[in-house]
Amino acid sequence: MATYVDGFVIPIPKKNLAVYKRMATKGRKIWMKYGALQYFECVMDDLDPHPAFDTGFPKGIRLKPGETVLFSFIIFKSRAHRDAVNAQVMKDPSMQKMPKSMPFDMKRFLYSGFKVIVEG
Repeated sequence: MATYVDGFVIPIPKKNLAVYKRMATKGRKIWMKYGALQYFECVMDDLDPHPAFDTGFPKGIRLKPGETVLFSFIIFKSRAHRDAVNAQVMKDPSMQKMPKSMPFDMKRFLYSGFKVIVEG
């Protein structure tokens, strides 16, 4: 089954995790309502990079004291499916109720869409 993934890496102050979790829980309901296959929000647990690699998320995203990293992803059937779901999500009235300011620095928020090349 070919799939498509929207991926996010977000540095966030630890003090804002509860606010983010509430926001993400609402977001999950909306994305799933419009057909996302799966929705994940993960908080960094292991800060040390593997010995074979030089750069872990903290170094790569220039983590500041008091911050942690969120690794989030949403799975779709295809890029076209992602585009259709996201268009519906953006029109949903619930999205207008989302906070105008984010609990993290949007200038350091990383996002991209990914075509899955190995699945299993």
